[in-house]
Amino acid sequence: MNIIITGASRGIGFELVKTLAKHKQNHIVAISRNGKALKELVAECIRLYPDAKVIPYEFDLNQFEFYPFIVQRLETFIHKCDILVNNAGKLVNKPFNKFTLSDFDDTFNVNIKSPFFLTQALLPLLNKGAHVVNISSIGGVQGSKKFLGLSAYSASKGALAIFTEALAEELAEQEIKVNCLALGAVQTEMFTKAFPGAKAMQNPAQIAHFIADFAITGQKYFNGKVIPVSMSVP
Repeated sequence: MNIIITGASRGIGFELVKTLAKHKQNHIVAISRNGKALKELVAECIRLYPDAKVIPYEFDLNQFEFYPFIVQRLETFIHKCDILVNNAGKLVNKPFNKFTLSDFDDTFNVNIKSPFFLTQALLPLLNKGAHVVNISSIGGVQGSKKFLGLSAYSASKGALAIFTEALAEELAEQEIKVNCLALGAVQTEMFTKAFPGAKAMQNPAQIAHFIADFAITGQKYFNGKVIPVSMSVP
């Protein structure tokens, strides 16, 4: 399978690439703006699985002006894509009355604007039957417990959830499935910044295995769904 994963240089994205790389039939394009971390990821995958096929693609998702050319670049690696995981995320933990316009733009650019326009740009690569998986947060689900300092983060992840439902309708004729996983507490750098001293029940490697399985098979059972994946609050 040909797979594209954003936010691949750390946390869940890093572990997700490693999980999928163990299957030698998978060709994975790992996207991040951190080129050094991507090289470390590739080296780790090859160390674990000598036949791993992981292609590092250093790209800043905030460079929206280059999105029209991204397919040309990716076509040098893969001609078609079976799975797209919009995993990259941005969290700014700051009181509402201290939040700046720059903070807001940074959060929404990565969490919703990027998945929107990256998926649009990659449409020519997406195979019939492809699966787009958007990684959201339980904080972006209506009715879930909300936390101080995360107003913009939760709102942006809520927007990603609604975008998922709408995009599934947009791409139905092309038989491309779109789903969203709203993750609960995972012991990532992002979680540690948001909840200093808190201990999550899941680590990135554990949740990566779930996401990998869902990305490969979830489209057989779900489309346009926002699925909470949480054993606790947050």
